[in-house]
Amino acid sequence: MKTVKNEQNVEAFLQSVENETRRMDGFEVLQMMQEVTGKEPKMWGDTIVGFGQYHFKYESGREGDMPLIAFSPRKQSMTVYIMPGFDNYDTLLGKLGKHKTGKDCLYINKLADVDKDVLRTLIKESYDHMASTNP
Repeated sequence: MKTVKNEQNVEAFLQSVENETRRMDGFEVLQMMQEVTGKEPKMWGDTIVGFGQYHFKYESGREGDMPLIAFSPRKQSMTVYIMPGFDNYDTLLGKLGKHKTGKDCLYINKLADVDKDVLRTLIKESYDHMASTNP
């Protein structure tokens, strides 16, 4: 797996983000996730900031570790890695504001486009769900 936890400096990574809006949004999401999780951030791979960790194992035998919740300030958008499956997921997405979703990703162009309180709730509920289902 390419995405493994490492000791790279989270703040240095965020400072290196070229797009000023994405960089500032990255620091805001960092603070939000730290407050919600109570965990220290760790770099996963070269571009993902994650909190907590769980071990997965697929039926195929493939297994590894991933963060319980994470984000990455990518060129196209801010990518927030949240796992669907908790009760309020769809309701919260409906209240969030301008965004797109992928399988386990929430894509936000800029934080100004979304309701930050709703985003914080999405982060908290996803983190709590993942922590309780992956002890």
